[in-house]
Amino acid sequence: MHPHNRKKLDDRVIKAAEAALAVQKYVSPVDVLVGIGWLDPGALKRWELGQVEYLEGVLQTNLPRFSEAMKLLRSWAAAKGLNPSETRYIARTPSRQTLRFSKSGNPTIEKLCRTHWISGELSRKKQERLVEKASRAPELLVIEPLNDKWKCHRCGGTGDLLIMENPGPACLRCTSLDDLEFLPAGDALLTRRVKAKSARHAVVVRFSKSRRRYERQGLLVEPRALAEAQGELDRQQNRE
Repeated sequence: MHPHNRKKLDDRVIKAAEAALAVQKYVSPVDVLVGIGWLDPGALKRWELGQVEYLEGVLQTNLPRFSEAMKLLRSWAAAKGLNPSETRYIARTPSRQTLRFSKSGNPTIEKLCRTHWISGELSRKKQERLVEKASRAPELLVIEPLNDKWKCHRCGGTGDLLIMENPGPACLRCTSLDDLEFLPAGDALLTRRVKAKSARHAVVVRFSKSRRRYERQGLLVEPRALAEAQGELDRQQNRE
């Protein structure tokens, strides 16, 4: 890379990294790729949902420039005294597969992309909480479709809810979520209690045409957990 171009890229990487660090007290390669405009947030979301095989395939740059940006990020982070932490990237799918960054799947590249750089100004306890939060598997997303004519790509069936997979929409029966019960949004206390008791849950969303975004409708939770949480709240109210 020409020295002038390298300096320009260095400035862009540092600007994006500083912005992310100021907001969340850590910076990741993904933060930088979005910040410098090489990764579209929509493409990132599709990758997180398991709809893109590897992140490299949706980057708006080539592999040499991507590699150079990652080297610049690592050098900047080391100079700032940030602490490296390898983070798990898990797909927002029922299978919970590990997300892949590169086409090759090279372990060195994968580790570099999974490494978050955490502010050394934070206490050890706060750093550990950040690491735990970043590595936590994301919540499953279930969609309440606007179009009721959809068909499951696995069985050809349909239903009120679906999960998006690489080949297309899948029904809850095929994704082993049909035993869960819907809890509408609105009761924050009940929702928190049920989530704590339910080993499995999924967030139900519906696309708002007026706001042009998906909005939360409620949760799918285990019936046993819902009954227990509701019973606890009923008994608490009776005592009061």
